Amino acid sequence: MSDKLDALDYKILQLLQQDCRMTNLEISARIGLSPAPTLERVKKLEKAKIIEGYHAKLNRIKLKLGVCVFIQVSLSRQVDNVVVKFKKRIAELPEIVECYQVTGNSDYLMKIMVTDIPAFEKLISENLSRMDEIGSLHTMLMISELKNSRVLPLKYEY
Repeated sequence: MSDKLDALDYKILQLLQQDCRMTNLEISARIGLSPAPTLERVKKLEKAKIIEGYHAKLNRIKLKLGVCVFIQVSLSRQVDNVVVKFKKRIAELPEIVECYQVTGNSDYLMKIMVTDIPAFEKLISENLSRMDEIGSLHTMLMISELKNSRVLPLKYEY
């Protein structure tokens, strides 16, 4: 998208973040624009990869994913082949739902979701502890969830 985003684009993005199943007709009514130009704007936002996809928010507890763990990972060495191999192996483990390269006392922060503590123990013993790329792990078990929002804090500035 070569043009800057305007107030209507931001309104569309905010509405879709709140409810991605909202129809084009509903969006157009909420932003005060007719359906055709509204749809054109949504398509431009998708083409520009500002809208990367549409997802359902699932209830992890009802899906029996009751244990959420954060792990700070420090690599054994900071050389290219170690980093590449680590990234490849992490991508292959579905229980690792998020992984970020970070600054500070560790190299990466992972978010893991599993059914229970034995499933977490299995992930550690059969996968993570066998990765030569990992120098150390610091684990934090989530006790409660105070906020979990995927809605970005969008503000349109004139």
